[in-house]
Amino acid sequence: MNLKTEDTRPATPEDQELARKLEDQAALEIDLADRELRSANLRAELAAFERQYLHFVGSRYAELDEWKAQLAERMVSEQPGNQRARQAAREARARADETKNVAGEKSEHEPPSFQASPELKRLYRDVARRIHPDLTSDRDDRARRQLLMADANQAYELGDEMRLEKILTAYEHSPEAFHGEGPGAELIRAIRRVSQVRGRLAEIEAELQGLLRSDLHQLKMRVDDAEKSGHNVLQDMIAKVDEQIELAKERLNKPGPPPR
Repeated sequence: MNLKTEDTRPATPEDQELARKLEDQAALEIDLADRELRSANLRAELAAFERQYLHFVGSRYAELDEWKAQLAERMVSEQPGNQRARQAAREARARADETKNVAGEKSEHEPPSFQASPELKRLYRDVARRIHPDLTSDRDDRARRQLLMADANQAYELGDEMRLEKILTAYEHSPEAFHGEGPGAELIRAIRRVSQVRGRLAEIEAELQGLLRSDLHQLKMRVDDAEKSGHNVLQDMIAKVDEQIELAKERLNKPGPPPR
C-alpha cells in the first residue's frame, strides 16, 4: 500500500508573495476593525450627548428665542410703521422657528448617555472584521456588505447585541460568504484587499479627526473634564438660559413699550 507523502516542493515566488500579502491583510483587517469600532463608539457617544444637550439646554434656548420673537412682534404691534421693528420681528420669528426645529419636542425622560459593554464592542469588532465592505472586491458582495455595516452601526449605537449577532450569523451562512480559491486569483484578491483596507483606514482617520474637531465634541470634552472635578457645565448653561428666559418674560409682561 502506498502512503500519501506530504508535499515538500519549495514554495514558488508567487506562494511567498501571497503569504506576505495575507499577513499584511490580516494585520490591516484587525487595525481596520479596531478603527471602525473607535469611530462607531465616538459617533454613538456624540449622538447621545447631543440628545442630552438638546433635552436640557436646546429646549431652553428654543423657549428663550420664542419669548424674544414675541417681544419683537409686540413692538411691531405698538409701532406698526417702524420698518426696522418689522424686519427685526421677522428675523426673531425665523430664529425661534429654527431653534425649535433643531431642539425638537422635549421628551419627558432624560436621554441616556452611551456606554458600550465589552460584549457589544467584541460583537461589533467581529462584524467589522468579517463583513466590512472593503474586504471584498466583488461588486455585488460589497453592496450587500455596505448595507449590513450600516445596519451594524445603527445596532451598535442602540446597544443591540442580539441584532449584531444576527447580522454576523446571517452573513456567515449566506452563499456570498463562500468563495473559491486559487493561487493566482487569491494573490490578486489579497493585493486589492490590502489596497482597499489602507484606503478605508485613511478615510476613517479623516472622519475621526473631523469628529474630534467638531464643536459638539469640544463641548462634550468640556463637560466631561468639568464633571471629573465635580463641576456641571450643563447645569451652569441651564441656569444662565433660565435667567434670560425670566428676564424676557418680565419684559413681555411689563405694560407699555418694552425697553430697547
